[in-house]
Amino acid sequence: MYSFGPARKILKLSLIILLLASPVFAQTMNLDETMSNLGGDVEFRWDPFFASGTFSVDGREVSFVSGRAGETGTVLLGHRELINLPLPYLENGNIRFPGTFVDEVRNSLIRHAEEETNRFRIGAIIIDPGHGGVDPGTVWDYTVNGRSVRIMEKDIALRTSRMLQASLRAAFPDKRILLTRSGDYNLSLEQRTNVANSIPLAPNEVAIFVSIHANSSLSNRNARGFEVFYLNPNHRRDLVDRSRHTGFEEVIPIINWMMEEEITTDSILLANFILRRMDAAVGNLSPNRGLKSHDWFVVRNALMPAILVEMGFVSNREEALRLNDDAYLMRISDALYKGISDFVAFIERPGGFAALQ
Repeated sequence: MYSFGPARKILKLSLIILLLASPVFAQTMNLDETMSNLGGDVEFRWDPFFASGTFSVDGREVSFVSGRAGETGTVLLGHRELINLPLPYLENGNIRFPGTFVDEVRNSLIRHAEEETNRFRIGAIIIDPGHGGVDPGTVWDYTVNGRSVRIMEKDIALRTSRMLQASLRAAFPDKRILLTRSGDYNLSLEQRTNVANSIPLAPNEVAIFVSIHANSSLSNRNARGFEVFYLNPNHRRDLVDRSRHTGFEEVIPIINWMMEEEITTDSILLANFILRRMDAAVGNLSPNRGLKSHDWFVVRNALMPAILVEMGFVSNREEALRLNDDAYLMRISDALYKGISDFVAFIERPGGFAALQ
């Protein structure tokens, strides 16, 4: 690899200054020249009634209202930033773009793309329908209008998970929305967490894990309500990839503790968001049993923010029959979707925390 030092950097900077000072950059451009200079996959839409236009550059939009030659005005970049620039204008029925407009828009889009690449984000959401196949989970039989109805945890968990997956996929097409099982078959607990832990992620991405279950009580058939679990903070795990910290063995316990605290905090946040949404959706029908910690296998072995949701008690006749109804499961699914969306918005907000590496 060739390496050029400060001399080349000075030469390159001088060339840029000369180019920017040249008539080429001072002149205006037609639409084809502008689209070529913006680079990437570019589309342009023009509204003749409002004399306004929108560029879409690699999915990022730039909107403006045209003005008169030499007039400046506001340009909207990516639905989030307003900048004041020389405006495009109409000349003999053709739209012209000032060189400064094109240059500033291109540079701003490049900056937005770099920010997006470095921004901490949720890259994957793993939904884990509890039980399956030969493992039905809790099972109860009820007689309804003279007909026997068998309600199995594995079925209502899968139905809810499929609804949730569909909602999340529609809302977050840029994220991987995965089910640990998509049908009625058995997965070991290890296989479920292996699915979650093996998902490839970029350095600025993290996955979250949501396991969906229904509850049961043999001693109290009146028990009912929903609850959300996260890992007991006293449970300690090895989270650090030691191969990435060779020579710094003395700080590995500190890094591991920091990662553990981060995951616990995020898990509690996720659980709280979901619990609030479930309370709003079905709290008038099913009691909110609160937020709890427990060492569930899938929660402690999913090396990411992870929670377990108990939707209600199949051992309670009234609640079991509701849980067997798709309309009620859709209400729960929608609450889960909104709670997860709340968490995603919180984590991905501008200025949010950075990932621990």
